[in-house]
Amino acid sequence: MIPYLDCRGLFHKRQCSGSMVSKTTNESENSHRLRVTSRVSVPLDEFSFTFSRSSGPGGQNVNKVNTKVRLLWNIGETESLAAGVKDRFIAKCKRRINSDGVFQITSQRFRDQERNRADCLEKLRGLLLEAAVPPKPRKKTKPSRRAIERRLENKRQRSSRKQSRRRVERDD
Repeated sequence: MIPYLDCRGLFHKRQCSGSMVSKTTNESENSHRLRVTSRVSVPLDEFSFTFSRSSGPGGQNVNKVNTKVRLLWNIGETESLAAGVKDRFIAKCKRRINSDGVFQITSQRFRDQERNRADCLEKLRGLLLEAAVPPKPRKKTKPSRRAIERRLENKRQRSSRKQSRRRVERDD
């Protein structure tokens, strides 16, 4: 059973046949993947999780239970991402990557460790989804002849207006 969040933010558990985490046929029975797109997925065993006490509301329970989740992923050693996706991800998330090349993301949104763990995976999935889309190349454009003429005409008018503001010198 894998925890996941639905579109309303509710927590559920389901078998590993969904879109977020799926089991591939060519891997062992216990190996699951974080599915980002049809081409981009990361094995869950590349991630490590640490747990600590969360801040915020929670009553007496907040002092006893480690609900804050921190996901650690060594982005430098992963082979599951294509080079372009990996480079864009590193450029986009460079503040979350430490000097050892370990990506960190935390979640303490919920009072439940499993929901925070699923929230970390969902946050990472969103970041990877943004990095998976290559940027559109800029198309060079050239202004039309009429636009160039209009710009130069406006320049001439501004110049003559400023010329007329100057002090007139008399030749007596």
